Amino acid sequence: MSEIGLRATPAPLDGVGLKAVAGAALLALVLAAPFLASEYWTNAIIVPFFILSLAGLGLNLVTGYAGQLSLGAGAFMMVGAYATFSLQLRVPDLPLPFALIVSGLIAAAVGLAFGLPSTRIKGFYLIVSTLTAQFFFEWLFLKFPWFYNGNSSATIALPHGLSFFGLDLNSPHGRYFLTLGIVGLLTLLSFNLVRSQTGRNWMAIRDMDTAAAVIGVPTLRAKLQAFAVSSFILGIAGALWAFAYLGSASVQSFGLTRSYQILFIIIIGGLGTIRGAYLGAAFVSLLPLALDWLFQHLFSGHVDAGLLQNIQKAIFGILIIWFLIKEPEGLSRLLGLRRAPSARRRLFPS
Repeated sequence: MSEIGLRATPAPLDGVGLKAVAGAALLALVLAAPFLASEYWTNAIIVPFFILSLAGLGLNLVTGYAGQLSLGAGAFMMVGAYATFSLQLRVPDLPLPFALIVSGLIAAAVGLAFGLPSTRIKGFYLIVSTLTAQFFFEWLFLKFPWFYNGNSSATIALPHGLSFFGLDLNSPHGRYFLTLGIVGLLTLLSFNLVRSQTGRNWMAIRDMDTAAAVIGVPTLRAKLQAFAVSSFILGIAGALWAFAYLGSASVQSFGLTRSYQILFIIIIGGLGTIRGAYLGAAFVSLLPLALDWLFQHLFSGHVDAGLLQNIQKAIFGILIIWFLIKEPEGLSRLLGLRRAPSARRRLFPS
């Protein structure tokens, strides 16, 4: 047999190999994004997209996986932001990443307290209970100047000159990589958590809490765990929203509108999926930009800015309603359906 005949033919990449290559390419693109994209795209589009995805992920854990309806996402984000500001102001030697972790733990304790009603009530009444957190913390952080250090505008902002391992956290690239690192780490932890026994307990409670209790699932503890973990992630997302994206924030930055926005993200993206948070955040972040570009080209800038904004909101609402009617399980399910034929071919070869 000739030498040429002994050479092995390279095997084509299987599904796992293709996913690995695609994942590596995506990682390289994400790491290179701040160097390839303009400063506007990095600061105004990519960073808020990551933070909204993280916030959607936090809410999805308690609502999509554990089935506990919540409208307090903005409140827990607010707690995380104000806790980070207080820690950096009063404990200046604490590095910002560690301050974010402590702030997340404070938000988790708050979420645990407001999640206690979930052990007795559910559904619409639980929504009202979590909505109480929204109004309570808006009043609390405005009522006492200590929380915003007596600032005349009642806003909070981190001091300049922050750095971590040589990374300037006040620069656009520093804020980007700080956000990327935290979002990536928390996404990985959430991915593993929902596949653990804790995640299976949450899904059992979501499907039927009575049956879950009968088979031995500690329903009360699992519900409180879901609220604590969700609030931890939302608290860190709130701090990033205030200081990595806005630069400074106030109570209005985390109002009821923010809670609705995070809820829309997980509904549009898909309840009970990790990728649903990212898909929903992309939809919410990019659709207004696409509509603005479309109107600018259709009307050549002759439409009043206020009218254009109202038209965008109307179209956005109509698309959300249409989407919820057409595919109530979100973009994640819609994309899954498009891949279903190939998946069936793999399961049932001809």
